[in-house]
Amino acid sequence: MRNFAAKSEEMKKLIIALLALTVLTGCHKDKEEDRSADRTVLVYMSGENNLSSFAQKDLDELIIGSKSIGHNNLIVYVDRSSYKELPWLARLKDGQITDSVSIADMGISKSDEYASDPAVMEKVIRYTINKYPSNNNDYALAFFGHGSGWLVKDSIAYTSMARNRAYGIDNGRNSESMDGKWMNIPSMKKVLEKFPRFSYIFFDCCNMQCLEVAYELRNVADYIIGSPAEIPGVGAPYITVAPAMMEKTTFWKSIVDRYAEQRASGYDLPLSVIKTSEMENLAHATKNALNASKENFSGSTYPNLSGLIHYYYTFSDKQLYYDANDFILKYAPTNEYNTWKQAFDKVVIYKIMADTWMTNLVPSWGIWNDFYGDFEMTEEKYGGVSMFIPQWKSQTTDNINIKKFGWYYAAGYESVGW
Repeated sequence: MRNFAAKSEEMKKLIIALLALTVLTGCHKDKEEDRSADRTVLVYMSGENNLSSFAQKDLDELIIGSKSIGHNNLIVYVDRSSYKELPWLARLKDGQITDSVSIADMGISKSDEYASDPAVMEKVIRYTINKYPSNNNDYALAFFGHGSGWLVKDSIAYTSMARNRAYGIDNGRNSESMDGKWMNIPSMKKVLEKFPRFSYIFFDCCNMQCLEVAYELRNVADYIIGSPAEIPGVGAPYITVAPAMMEKTTFWKSIVDRYAEQRASGYDLPLSVIKTSEMENLAHATKNALNASKENFSGSTYPNLSGLIHYYYTFSDKQLYYDANDFILKYAPTNEYNTWKQAFDKVVIYKIMADTWMTNLVPSWGIWNDFYGDFEMTEEKYGGVSMFIPQWKSQTTDNINIKKFGWYYAAGYESVGW
């Protein structure tokens, strides 16, 4: 406009007014249309616990990462230990927090603001999909928080036992304590199945990459990305992972690759990608493999699992999560293992092995090898996902709770005598 020469002041004012009207109209139109995108990803942060400080770090990384996400929606729901704020939701765009709303705007009362409450999760997801629609019906979820795979008690429970949780300890007191409400995977499934099928679920949580969880969520997401082991408190490096989450065809590989780059900083961990459409075939193959393996259990109902890769230490001398491939490799006859492995490779379509990983064990109690040094990690043995193997009578509670998951029946645990 500075290079436009008007012959009269009146003409100049008219042109300026017309241009201003055009700009204002265009801004309003852009604001409305900009909410739709190719893909909408909701990062659900349950950090009202001892992960609160890490939630801020990851939020900062997500904000930076939002500069490189293209024509996509990156939405974040933040619940952390802060007396200065209630949980909130916002869009991250071009390195800034925009469109921030409170829980009240989403129909969530202050007394019911637990991130681990299924009703809260449902309202957050529904608000996100309604306000930030995908033009391609392409939605995805990333869960930040504590996790312990398939472990289950009540649908929503308040407990001081951190082991008895599946996702998202929330103490409801804006503190960093580890007692609070948590959500089971069957409860999560009931929420997620109310929405369009998600392109993927990325669990930035410990121990979530197990066959029990994958089978439970097989009908709500195309891919599940995560680790069978404990992840570092810093979580994913979202500056690079945020753009990876928006890739159209290779997002699953890119998320894992970008996450694994943290090993250069000392944060190593096993990671994998599960294609859920193949889970039924794997369940059938697992049932056949288990039946064929019974003869190799040395006459016992329960196999000897010493030396097998395991991922979750409980301080009670029992391991709940064994590497699925390592177990079938050890006990199934060669021909049955080869058949099973073909089905398994169609499920676990990508994986990265780690020889060690960070744990949540108090350092003064020992180093990694004191708890996980009783097995050898090799490419042949490593499968990248875990499964529960019933063991002895002291696991009675776990042996009962596993029956709440579809995997127990689909994989033929009953026919083995478990």
